[in-house]
Amino acid sequence: MAVDGDSSNSTDLPNANRDTLDSTNPLYMHSSESAGSTLVSVVFDGTGYRSWRRGVLRALSVKNKVGFINGKCKKPDSNHPTFEQWERCDDMVTSWILNSLSKDLADSLQYVVDAKELWQELEDRYDQTNGAKLYQLEREINDLSQGTLDITGYYTKMKKIWEELNTLNVHTQCKCQCTCGAKASMQKAEQDRRLIRFLMGLNEVYTVVRGSILMMNPLLGIAQAFSILIQEEKQREVRPNNHLMIESASMNVNGPANPGFRTNYAQQRNNIGNNSYR
Repeated sequence: MAVDGDSSNSTDLPNANRDTLDSTNPLYMHSSESAGSTLVSVVFDGTGYRSWRRGVLRALSVKNKVGFINGKCKKPDSNHPTFEQWERCDDMVTSWILNSLSKDLADSLQYVVDAKELWQELEDRYDQTNGAKLYQLEREINDLSQGTLDITGYYTKMKKIWEELNTLNVHTQCKCQCTCGAKASMQKAEQDRRLIRFLMGLNEVYTVVRGSILMMNPLLGIAQAFSILIQEEKQREVRPNNHLMIESASMNVNGPANPGFRTNYAQQRNNIGNNSYR
């Protein structure tokens, strides 16, 4: 076992505790862990909280430290053998989160008691599901169109907004086991609605393939429709070059080459005829 601090403390633990402090224990810390590390590559500055939050939770899950912010890894009594080790781990998690914030935000949160209080403060400040945010996201989806974007760029941009909506409505999503099929039908209806919205924003050059997708029964999933549109986009990239090659070949056969040859031949006959009368 490797912990951040004096290794002599681990010898004070009972055998049972020392044996359980392996890599699966939340109190375990690898020797490479540092209080100066960050959890995400882009610090949070007050905007895009949900995307930042998702990255932080993923990083803490990999390190097996989510319990320090959700309260599952509770603080032991001061006389418990693991008390000091818990405090070291909690300070480490707190430092990671603070390092993942902008300087102004980190300075305003320096005096929190522990990682759980720090996380709850961030949730209270920025994780507010409200009508204004829902309105903003729905407005962005309705105003979004392909424009100068390629199919991949357009799909990625719309999918990002959908994912943010999903996280915004996470508390209203049903997680119970459904046996009547109503839940699956509702999910399919929502997927169909999103597919229609995605197709509506495509440029007019995709009118034919869009009509073909809409004629399918049942409607395809968004990923399948995206795959078809990507193939159509690639064919459109190849088709103009082939068309130019065909036109170029046609011009070589029927273009000015043959009339030029006939004109030169006629001029040579006239010159020979004129010289013969001299």
